[in-house]
Amino acid sequence: MKQVLQEMIRAAVARAHQSGALYSDATGDFVVEAPKLDHHGDFASNVALVSAKQQRMAPRRLAEILLAHLDDPGQRIERTEIAGPGFINFFLRPSAWHPLLVDIHRAGARYGASDAGGGQRVQVEFVSANPTGPLHVGHGRGAVVGDAVANILEAAGYQVQREYYINDSGRQIRTLGLSVYLRYAALCGRQVDFPENCYQGDYIRDLAAQVHQRRGDALLEEEETAAVDFCARLAAGTILDGIRKDLEDFGVRFDQWYSEQSLFDAGRVEAALDELRRRGIVYEKDGAQWCRTSEYGDEKDRVVVRQNGLTTYFASDIAYHRDKYARGFERVIDVWGADHHGYVARMTAAIEASGQRRDQFQVILVHLVNLLRGGQPVAMSTRAGEFVTLAEVVAEVGRDAARFIFLTRHHESALDFDLELAKQKTNDNPVYYVQYVHARIASILRKAAKEHGISEVVHDPAALAMLTEAEEIALIKAMAAFPETVAVAAAHLEPHRVTFFLMELAAAFHAYYNRHRVLTEDARLTRGRLFLVATVQQVIARGLGLLGVSAPERM
Repeated sequence: MKQVLQEMIRAAVARAHQSGALYSDATGDFVVEAPKLDHHGDFASNVALVSAKQQRMAPRRLAEILLAHLDDPGQRIERTEIAGPGFINFFLRPSAWHPLLVDIHRAGARYGASDAGGGQRVQVEFVSANPTGPLHVGHGRGAVVGDAVANILEAAGYQVQREYYINDSGRQIRTLGLSVYLRYAALCGRQVDFPENCYQGDYIRDLAAQVHQRRGDALLEEEETAAVDFCARLAAGTILDGIRKDLEDFGVRFDQWYSEQSLFDAGRVEAALDELRRRGIVYEKDGAQWCRTSEYGDEKDRVVVRQNGLTTYFASDIAYHRDKYARGFERVIDVWGADHHGYVARMTAAIEASGQRRDQFQVILVHLVNLLRGGQPVAMSTRAGEFVTLAEVVAEVGRDAARFIFLTRHHESALDFDLELAKQKTNDNPVYYVQYVHARIASILRKAAKEHGISEVVHDPAALAMLTEAEEIALIKAMAAFPETVAVAAAHLEPHRVTFFLMELAAAFHAYYNRHRVLTEDARLTRGRLFLVATVQQVIARGLGLLGVSAPERM
């Protein structure tokens, strides 16, 4: 409807110009949008304000001329008014909204989809937790943000690849191997001094027990470096298998699992650095090699090869992102924890130094999750190895509740996640509040088939014409906002917008359902209302699907 009004306004400007009432046929960069207050109408436009200078007249006078030349052949507009300095408010007839129900019904699962992305190839890399321990709730929030962003981008017409970068090389993996080896040695009866910088937690002891089950005491007879390497490989592989399972149970899939070690094995790290050396972007100073990131917006240059000849993690990341673009991705999106915010400038600088545009790289920073139980904080300490894993949270509250609640706030805001609230079957639980709408409508449709003999919801113009209640129009207006919600969520990489939309649509349905019966004694009115609620159910399912949350038929 917004687009229809925009075209009507442009046509009014053209007619007014042709009649000599306006100086120009230019409209300016005007908008038509839903006003914040209902008494300002269904839509409002600033066209008179932004075009007044071009038309050489006062905005209110311009608004009067436009309304005088406005043609409404479909009789959609009930009345108009000029407000304030020159805003035009449009009040629509209920019948103006009915065609939207038909459009939504016909679109089916494609409602809200667009080709805005034009098939652009986009990679979303997310989670990418080091295989040094199980996933915790913070990883879970990053996982669902990345997954939902990928879903929404696909709905907006992008070709999306989901990738997990496995940090299976470097100091942290060596530390993991040493941690397991020392616990293994203790299992074998050796007196061990366990350093604080090693990984703590019972899972290290479990891994050590696996090593002992495979090798007995024999590993102690090998050279320690080789023994630690064996422990590192076994531990990282086992942890990665657990990560894969946890993510699968959480409804997160990846198209590609990319190994950091493969960059070294294929010589891609050295190749990336060689190219930057040839261009003078990597240079030597104080026995180390540095990247001139300060020339591309970073606060200072960064070391890529240490004095001891070992490359830094930054060098690996340069090579990894260079490879992403070499694989044909036109845009790369990384989902990181908020504690990596200081890394964004240097990575952006390195990508620009490597020949890409800055706008081809974006980082989503996901902030902390405060885990609560009944309003009280749940103690978590990763240093001591005492943290609540993602698997534990999913097992306790379920996949749907965890995913939905993780997306109830903007990813740059800290999130309070109350385990007890997530399990409640009340309207205080946001996922239950939304899913209940889908299940309630499914129940209504079953009852319609059983008790009223209406087994199929069909378009009946006469039945839709009976949908004139304020709550019915509010429901249709709420659903009308879905395509723009998806478009804005895709443009800003903000999946929480879809969550908010679903909660608002659920609120509109509850307000309607509490005041009006769907199955009435009037057969025609019943058919109209069934068409309305079936459409609501369809949009709820579509929105939940973008978030990776199920739409249950029964609750």
